[in-house]
Amino acid sequence: MKPVVLLLPVLLLLLSSIGRCQEDSPRAAEVKPQPLTPAEQAFAETLTGVQLIGRYTTWDNVDELQKDTYTLDKVAKLQGDLWMFVARIQYGDHDAKLPLPLSVQWAGDTPVITLDKLPVPGFGTFSARIVIHGDQYAGTWDGGDHGGHMFGRIVPIANSEE
Repeated sequence: MKPVVLLLPVLLLLLSSIGRCQEDSPRAAEVKPQPLTPAEQAFAETLTGVQLIGRYTTWDNVDELQKDTYTLDKVAKLQGDLWMFVARIQYGDHDAKLPLPLSVQWAGDTPVITLDKLPVPGFGTFSARIVIHGDQYAGTWDGGDHGGHMFGRIVPIANSEE
């Protein structure tokens, strides 16, 4: 199975975890500000009010780059390594803003959005590592029998049309 949009499977897979996290995680509107380190503050600012505009590949066609765009309205720390990503996903006839609780691990001062074999009903099981560095992102994704690479720029929404 080839993904039409790279992060869509990742975001859908994370969406499936929302039901499990609903009792433990506050809704996006109810997120209480957490004390942040300087690196965490920079991470939240980098990914709030932006679009991730880039490309992705698949294992069976690494030479053909596909376009990728995702909108992040807000990213806020919940607790521990759990962060709330309020993301707008536009795909086919679907246009939804979703609160997605995601794990963020740190490699020194570099944030890595992390998923490990997370099952998504109807889609499969996914793993991913997405590194955020300055105004760029890059990573790998794996859907079991399909996967690939992804990369691009993080662009403030006001500048995303340029």
